[in-house]
Amino acid sequence: MTAARPIPLSNATLADLPEGIARPTYDRAGLTPGIVHIGLGNFHRAHQAWYTHRLMQQGLARDWAILGAGVRPYDAAMRDRLLAQDCLTTLIELSPDHRAAEVSGPMIDYLPIEPGNASLIAAMADPAIRIVALTVTEGGYYLDPVTGGLDTAHPDIRHDAAHPDTPRTAFGAMAAALRLRLAAGHGPFTGLTCDNLRGNGAILRQTVVGLARLTDPALADWIDRHGAFPNSMVDCIVPATGTAELALVRDFGVADDAPVTHEDFRQWVIEDAFCAGRPDWDRVGATFTADVHAYEMMKIRILNAGHQVLVGAAELLSVPTIADCMTHPRVAALFCKVQTEEILPHVAAVPGMTPPEYLSLIERRFANPAIRDTVRRVAFDGSSRHTGFVLPILRDGLAAGGPIEGLALVEALWARMCAGTREDGTVIEANDPQWAALTEVAASARTRPEAWLAQAAIYGDLAADSVFAPAFCRWLTRIWAQGAEAAIDAYLGG
Repeated sequence: MTAARPIPLSNATLADLPEGIARPTYDRAGLTPGIVHIGLGNFHRAHQAWYTHRLMQQGLARDWAILGAGVRPYDAAMRDRLLAQDCLTTLIELSPDHRAAEVSGPMIDYLPIEPGNASLIAAMADPAIRIVALTVTEGGYYLDPVTGGLDTAHPDIRHDAAHPDTPRTAFGAMAAALRLRLAAGHGPFTGLTCDNLRGNGAILRQTVVGLARLTDPALADWIDRHGAFPNSMVDCIVPATGTAELALVRDFGVADDAPVTHEDFRQWVIEDAFCAGRPDWDRVGATFTADVHAYEMMKIRILNAGHQVLVGAAELLSVPTIADCMTHPRVAALFCKVQTEEILPHVAAVPGMTPPEYLSLIERRFANPAIRDTVRRVAFDGSSRHTGFVLPILRDGLAAGGPIEGLALVEALWARMCAGTREDGTVIEANDPQWAALTEVAASARTRPEAWLAQAAIYGDLAADSVFAPAFCRWLTRIWAQGAEAAIDAYLGG
């Protein structure tokens, strides 16, 4: 499989790639754009872009090519890497017993990263663009931590309301482009979020319409009435790209500065509610449905919350990857007990899959040793992920009078993790947009555990709950006094 001289990836070298590497069979020069995707990282290229690529391999969707986009300065480095290789990406599928490489090519350009986002706005204002999709992380939707509505006090939102023609956010840019489309007599595009949020389409609608309403109520009404924001559920484990992944793609004989590794599983469930057409992604494995909610809840609660069950303990115990978590006796046992007793009771079945069956699937996927998905990546932005994934289950458990000791322990392990050191004394580097504030509160919580729960933006009224609050304080006190393993043993033996 190893080539002496890896071939630089580009349109001109596709025919020269080593045998066995799948590549576009369609004429990329004949593609025309129909999608702008904002937040173009590894997940998009391994998931949504792959579905579009697969349609193109069948001779379909030639007018649904993707324009990459970003609104943050750090997106410029990815833009440079991808433009240098004609926006091609090598996707490497890693299963426990085989590896396979495929070059994907549905993305045909990457828009400039610039203050005011003029190029992005102009592209989205073009009526040829019928979908604007996003992967901007769960914490990127400017949600008010108390009401769940748009956080109109956030400096970014205030800026975009004051400068609607030169916005700094993706949502401000979408509103600006929709204003131009309305003025030109064009219909709106569909806003399609691919982030792990419950009711993600409704949240995207709330953010775009709410921001537009701050400056142009008539525009907001038009977007709300004529636009479309489908809910969706996305699933594929896609590790970050580092030195190992760069070496792996070269082992395949390809010089690709932005390769993506991924597991041998994908799922995409989409509400069939588009206002300007859509690709037939269902022809290549996606599911269109009128009700995404049950799929979304199963995935977010078992997989995404499950990740958070693992990573607090894993960071403290210096367990490096999710696969390693599944072979660690205590961490794996914690995961199994919390899932079985405290998460699955609050998950409904979906067509063809019960919650226990889905948990078995997740356990197999998490245990895949070929996927070097780091605990650090999965633990990133815990302040959003615990709020969005774990605490809703905890609230359901409290409302039902069910067990919540394991989830209280999970929260205590996260609080201890945010103190910034592992139990072997090594430092946990900043890994949350709120890291400075979290570490400060975590230090106070060492002797006064209730200080952690006083973070109203995260816990709200849970700080006063007569069942959860004492359980959390008891677990955090035990972790600091006896260590994470002793606390987990106490939970497992309870």
